[in-house]
Amino acid sequence: MDLVVSVGRRRYCPLMLTHPSPDSAVVVGAGLGGLAAAMRLGAKGYRVTVLDRLDRPGGRGSSITKDGHRFDLGPTIVTMPEVFADLWAACGRDFHSEVDLRPMDPFYEIRWPDGSKFRAYQDTERMLEEVRRLSPGDVNGYLKFLKSAEARYRVGFEGLGRKPMHRLWDTLKVIPTFALLRADRSILGHASAYVRDPRLRMALSFHPLFIGGDPMHVTSMYALVSHLEKEYGVHYAIGGVQAIADAMVRVTEDQGGIVRLGAEADEILIENGAAKGVRLTDGEVLAAPTVVSNADAGHTYSRLLRNHRKTRWTDAKLNARRWSMGLFVWYFGTRGTAGKWPDVGHHTILNGPRYEGLLKEIFIKGRLADDMSLYLHRPSVTDPGVAPEGDDTFYALSPVPHLGWDDPVDWFEMRETYRQKVAKVLEETIPGFEAHLSASHILTPEDFRDRYLSPLGCGFSIEPRILQSAWFRPHNVSEEAKGLWLAGAGTHPGAGLPGVVSSAEVLAKMVPDAPRVAPEPQRMAAE
Repeated sequence: MDLVVSVGRRRYCPLMLTHPSPDSAVVVGAGLGGLAAAMRLGAKGYRVTVLDRLDRPGGRGSSITKDGHRFDLGPTIVTMPEVFADLWAACGRDFHSEVDLRPMDPFYEIRWPDGSKFRAYQDTERMLEEVRRLSPGDVNGYLKFLKSAEARYRVGFEGLGRKPMHRLWDTLKVIPTFALLRADRSILGHASAYVRDPRLRMALSFHPLFIGGDPMHVTSMYALVSHLEKEYGVHYAIGGVQAIADAMVRVTEDQGGIVRLGAEADEILIENGAAKGVRLTDGEVLAAPTVVSNADAGHTYSRLLRNHRKTRWTDAKLNARRWSMGLFVWYFGTRGTAGKWPDVGHHTILNGPRYEGLLKEIFIKGRLADDMSLYLHRPSVTDPGVAPEGDDTFYALSPVPHLGWDDPVDWFEMRETYRQKVAKVLEETIPGFEAHLSASHILTPEDFRDRYLSPLGCGFSIEPRILQSAWFRPHNVSEEAKGLWLAGAGTHPGAGLPGVVSSAEVLAKMVPDAPRVAPEPQRMAAE
């Protein structure tokens, strides 16, 4: 084929796809998983180009700024800094010299409608004090739960989470261990087997909500998060997760890579069963035999590979998956409130009157309930730079149903109504805050669908149930085309900062080092 395609003033030749440079790679998406993949590939000698449709890197971990308030749009905590340290070390650099990470103490505070509170600490003795204060009879059960969490961490994260799981045998051989650890039991059921107090059961089982999982149905292996917190602590990056993303861009560029913002991938190009490059929405073609998609796995297979016949991840197969819940997030600033509400720290979880009932509404019935539980983020107590001097920056996050139910929520109609309901709940914790409101911004599942191209507007891609994990999840190495790889929340090991960064580590264990390309011969100047 010798056709030359013109798009605007640019001219793109499809012949480029026939013989792309063997050391070139394109990463679709500058989320944390995509940037981690770019760094790993750069360390292997690839010439990497990262594409992202947004105007800032970080994907769901990016930020916006309004009226002097910086709003971290997505993740706010770092639970396992070692995955970042290992990533930086693979690139010959020191993570802690480039990112200012601060340990949280306490990690967060959980509050219930009856006025009771529970603070989570790294120190075991302080945690025992908290358990003893709520339910003295559950102290021994809590200690046993911690031991079970460590066992699940060894198997679930170190044993599986940082290793390739694209071969069925790798999953089958751990089934006896999974059976011994009762991986078939839900994390809520697991916590209930150790402690009797319903508040403690919630405190030990809610963590999967931060990666899109229903605690009543995701595997008990997620008890490993309690060990992660105890072993590694909970941290906050000054500048937010955006600061981590920006640092990742600097590493990529120092390696010779290119990060292109405002550039949206329209299609991953496949020829004779192998990846050949990426076409952008403006028609530009980037040729590369190595393509990594950090787009949601559902978007990758249903949209970016729409013209390629799929063997495993067909539309029917994707539609049969259970997807994570949606999120309603209200970002707001308050004037002159620094030092106000001194009992409200960096991370607060506000429980509604129901735990299991609310989970059923969100994950099983797909209904927007009248009651809610909220995660309240107040980074200005740790990082004053997120707000103008003397002010505060907040966000309140409420899990809600995704858009895939038969009668989905019309968020155009409900956006302000639900915000008012959120404000009413917040009034009990930060009384009088609405009189101080300044900047305000809202994301609903519709915004997640449109901003992040997230299927069904879900917050965390495919739900991490046991039969949607490891081999059963979209693999880091795609079955659909040679040279096509996946990173991020929708692939193995899953959502959350440790998961998406580890997806790049898993990928790097399979991608070969870049082939050496002979330099182009220099032309002698004409005499």
